[in-house]
Amino acid sequence: MERTWRWFGKKDKITLAMLKQIGVEGIVTALHDVPLGEVWTQEKIHDLKTYIESYGMRWSVVESLPVVESIKYAGPDRDGQIERYKVSLRNLSAEGIHTICYNFMPVLDWARTDLLHANPNGSSNLYFNYAEFAYFDIYILQREGAREEWAQFRFPEGYGEGRDVLAEADAMAKNMTPEKDHQLVETIVIKTQGFVSGNFKEGDKEPIEKFRKFLDLYKGIDKAQLRANMKYFLEAIMPTCEECGMNMCVHPDDPPIEILGLPRIVRTEEDIQWMLDAVPNKHNGLTFCAGSLSAGAYNNVVEMARKFAPRTHFVHLRSCHIFPNGDFTEASHLGGRADLIELARIFEQENPALPMRVDHGMTMLGDEDKGYNAGYSFLGRMFALGQVQGILATVDRELGIKYQQPGFFD
Repeated sequence: MERTWRWFGKKDKITLAMLKQIGVEGIVTALHDVPLGEVWTQEKIHDLKTYIESYGMRWSVVESLPVVESIKYAGPDRDGQIERYKVSLRNLSAEGIHTICYNFMPVLDWARTDLLHANPNGSSNLYFNYAEFAYFDIYILQREGAREEWAQFRFPEGYGEGRDVLAEADAMAKNMTPEKDHQLVETIVIKTQGFVSGNFKEGDKEPIEKFRKFLDLYKGIDKAQLRANMKYFLEAIMPTCEECGMNMCVHPDDPPIEILGLPRIVRTEEDIQWMLDAVPNKHNGLTFCAGSLSAGAYNNVVEMARKFAPRTHFVHLRSCHIFPNGDFTEASHLGGRADLIELARIFEQENPALPMRVDHGMTMLGDEDKGYNAGYSFLGRMFALGQVQGILATVDRELGIKYQQPGFFD
């Protein structure tokens, strides 16, 4: 697979010169300076593409060309936004960029409750604590119906036996302070969203009020309606994708659970099969994110890879560990539920040219002091990339595929 890296543009503290030295072949990025819903001009695309190529790499994948909320909830400007999306697709194609990773998650792009959760070895990882998220939902967001939903919450079989998440959230409320509340808001709403062309950004004055307004947009939108809206969007853009050779690859919901009363429609094998069947076009495909899928105890990640490999256009190799109480954390790239070694075998056999990135990595050896985006450390991801490159070299030898380490002679 092509070894790629998510890079956040010319202002990223991790430079392209650094990435070239560690074996990165392709860059996964976006026009992060273009406001949501505006057209990506060919001039801006060309400028960034040329800059990437000047370092001997290529712009392999767009992650992401955002699907604005009004497309997801079918607002009055939906058709106009879809037309703008088509123009951006054509402009990307004109510059030779043909793979688009996107998501159809309402409001939040991804969610964690701790960005620097301690690992036994002294490093840290992203972490999701159900009780902390319930506390945020009930006591900070004060979402209507949240208490009743958490009272009925049940973990998948085999996890969280006897755990009462609502009781834990109520116990937390007795010891929380305004400072701790602020930190939780920063973690859930700002630091995981503000760098991904999302709805929230650093410096938002009243993020919770803004959050509530976004939630209001989805009143009356259930799973069936969100599915219908996704199908409408995909059917509308597929002729453009056919014309321009654009591969759309949806990212699974992260985490793959229903949260905040919002429907989630790309979290299970059944969801993905529905999406592929609803618009049975080869350009309608999947970003196989092993990390997101392995955070769901009900997902058999290896079997899903075998099933969906033919419609996979982009791969995220990471893995999650689910604790007995149901909480989950990012795991070692050689551990967790995802079995990256077997996934490498599957995808190398199906299509060894697929772009792949290691996705989230540990925060380690001073990463935490460098101001990197949450989940996107340098040394932690470099360590993960080294692990995955070793996996790929071994698997390629098994399969008789020639492996070339970028930047080195045979």
